[in-house]
Amino acid sequence: MSNNFSETQKISNLKDALKDVVISDEAVVERSAINKVIAEAYDAMKEKGYNPVNQFVGYIISGDPTYITSYKDARKKVSRIEQDELLEEIVNYYIQNNL
Repeated sequence: MSNNFSETQKISNLKDALKDVVISDEAVVERSAINKVIAEAYDAMKEKGYNPVNQFVGYIISGDPTYITSYKDARKKVSRIEQDELLEEIVNYYIQNNL
């Protein structure tokens, strides 16, 4: 039984180690700083039970930082990014991965 736990722990450690890496068809690419913040805020909102898509859209449209949870300093991290930069990163990611 403890062997299974160690295997599970290894997978968890691997997921943590790879959270800043994006694997595409062409190469392994390091996430941008903005992408990291988006991912961290997304995870924080999911953990708190919020819908991250709705929260990001509300924040981008209104500029109101309270759309982003303060849990795990997500609001502070997202607030350091200009809204146009945030939107540019999201659109760029969508285009690269869907067109």
